[in-house]
Amino acid sequence: MRNLADGLIARGHRPRLITSHPARPRRSLEDGLPVTRVWRPPHRWLDAAGLEQHLTHVPLSYLSLRTGDCDVAHAHFPTDALAAARWSSVSGRPSILTYHGIPDRRGLARPRLREAITRRAVDGCTAVTAVSAVAAAAFERTLGIEAQVIHPGVDLDAFGPAPERAEAPTIFCAATPDEPRKRLGLLVDAFAIVRRRRPGARLRILRPHDQATENELGLPALDIELIEPVSDPRRLAAEYGGAWVSALPSFGDSFGITLIESLACGTPVVASNLDALPEVVDSPEIGRLFDGDRPEPLAGALLEALELATDPSCRTACRGRAEQFSTERCVSAHEALYRELLGRPVA
Repeated sequence: MRNLADGLIARGHRPRLITSHPARPRRSLEDGLPVTRVWRPPHRWLDAAGLEQHLTHVPLSYLSLRTGDCDVAHAHFPTDALAAARWSSVSGRPSILTYHGIPDRRGLARPRLREAITRRAVDGCTAVTAVSAVAAAAFERTLGIEAQVIHPGVDLDAFGPAPERAEAPTIFCAATPDEPRKRLGLLVDAFAIVRRRRPGARLRILRPHDQATENELGLPALDIELIEPVSDPRRLAAEYGGAWVSALPSFGDSFGITLIESLACGTPVVASNLDALPEVVDSPEIGRLFDGDRPEPLAGALLEALELATDPSCRTACRGRAEQFSTERCVSAHEALYRELLGRPVA
C-alpha cells in the first residue's frame, strides 16, 4: 500500500491513508503521506468468539471517510470495504476492494463471518481487484464475482542485484517460520538432503518469533543460520542478492511477493507448484517448481536451482521477469482503474 501511495503522490495525486490503532485518534504526515489513525476499540471478545477481529474500527473509518473529500475509497481488507461500500452508497462515489488472499472455501471458512463480510463488501463496492489470476478465478467460482487482476509491485530501485553472491551455495527463505502455511519444516527436511549432495551449502531463514516454533523445527540442533526479521528493503535485498537461491515452499499464497523481490535481485527461486506461485515462476530460466509435500522433490528443485544460479544468463532472466511486476506498472494499473470508475478518459 505504501508503494502504491508513493507512486500516486509522484504523479500528482493526493492519497490519504486511513488505518486504526488502540490509542487515541491522531493525524500525521509521514514522508509526504497524510495518515489518519482512528481508534480501534478492544476486540478480544471477537477473538474469544472466533469472529473476524478487524471489525471494531469500521464505524470510525466510515466517519473519517465521510468527513474527507476523497474521489475514490480503496479498501485493502474486507472489513474496511464495508466502510468503503457504505460511503459509496451515501456519496455516490466509487469504492474498490483489493482482496489480498484467495477467496476459496478454505480462505473464507475462518474466522467466522469472513464469508458473509466478504460477500457484503464485494456486493457494495463498485469494483473488486485480485492480486493474481488464481485469486480472481476463486472470486468467480466461489462468489460469482468478476475481479480485475492487478499484481502487486516491487520497488526495483530498492531490490537490485548484489555485486556478487556468497562464496558458499546459499539458500535464503524470507517467509515467516511461525506461519504453518509457509512449510518451513519441509524446507528444513529438504535442506538435510541437499547437504548430503552439497556439503558446503547453507540455509538462512528468519528467526521464529516463538521459541516453541524454533524447537519444533529442530533448528537448535541443525546447522541453519537464523537472521533477525528484516524490515528495511535494502537489507532484505542484500539477503536475496547474496543468496544463490530463494525458496518459498508454501501453499495458499495469493501471489508470492518474496519471489518477485528475489528475482529483482537476480536470484533464482524455488516454489511449490500450488495456488498463485506458478504465475510468478513461469519458466525454467528463473527457477524451479516442485510438487507434493515430501522433502525429496523440494531438495531436487533446490539442487537444480543451485546449478542454475551459476549460469551467467540467469541473473538477467530473473531481473527481466521482476521488471514485469514493477511498482510503476502497479501504480499505472490502479490509476487507470480510478479514472475509469470516475468516468474520466484513461491515459
